[in-house]
Amino acid sequence: MTSTSDSRDLRAELESLTTEAFRPELAGIDRLPTLDIARLMNGEDATVAGAVAARLPQIAAAIDALADRMARGGRLVYAGAGTAGRLGVLDASECPPTFNTDPARVVGLIAGGPQAVVTSVEGAEDSRELARADLEPLGLTPDDTVVGISASGRTPYAIGAVEYARSRGSLTIGLACNAGSPLAAAAEHGVEIVVGPELLTGSTRLKAGTAQKLVLNMLSTITMIRLGKTYGNLMVDVRASNDKLRARSHRIVALATGAGDEEIERALAATDGEVKNAILIILADVDGPTAARLLEESHGHLRAALAAAG
Repeated sequence: MTSTSDSRDLRAELESLTTEAFRPELAGIDRLPTLDIARLMNGEDATVAGAVAARLPQIAAAIDALADRMARGGRLVYAGAGTAGRLGVLDASECPPTFNTDPARVVGLIAGGPQAVVTSVEGAEDSRELARADLEPLGLTPDDTVVGISASGRTPYAIGAVEYARSRGSLTIGLACNAGSPLAAAAEHGVEIVVGPELLTGSTRLKAGTAQKLVLNMLSTITMIRLGKTYGNLMVDVRASNDKLRARSHRIVALATGAGDEEIERALAATDGEVKNAILIILADVDGPTAARLLEESHGHLRAALAAAG
């Protein structure tokens, strides 16, 4: 049970955080017309991209370090609580259909376990030990990267995840929305996106959540670009697991090659729907097995495979 003095200390700590600051000029927001509130929110959201832009060098450095490790077979692991944890789970879950990654290569951990994605699990975020318990089964190595995510930058679960990962020699990234945060200090790469006080006091699912989503988009997407998961701006490793994605696969091959429908369908059939291989068949005029071999020798980089075939 939390003591009275601990509660006072926590209140004082929260009051010192930019993300928790009260904005007296918005105290009458509930009296405004809906359109005016929408305009206020939209204006607040418009500032987030600028806050991210101010930290692009730190983000890029973290991505380069992450991509180097993933190229050696390492994994990307997100760890957070509440909204931050849900955003990590979301980004991880979107990598397999978008980039055809093994689900075990990009992992999202949330304090309280999978049920915490849809239901609040009280107290889970307050435990460093819980983060260690969640990470231990993964058998972290120096090729892995753990990203602790916390708007406040003080969440024990996120800090505990980073501290445990460092003890295992893994790369660590701390993503927070307050300057001088313990999370950023604990990580090798601290990324602090300072978006300022929220429209609703302390509701970090708003600007802070948007900022975290933007940075996570960059971490995963640019890493996958570096790993050869794209050809230009085309998602050539997309997994055609439904009708929409099968249609997208066809369109991607068409955009990359300029080939006609029949030739594209033949190439996709010869590669069991693998977009990257189908493009190589058409552009390099090779058969399916040769395309697969060239891509394997090029570590999945289509441009390198095309150069080798040429």
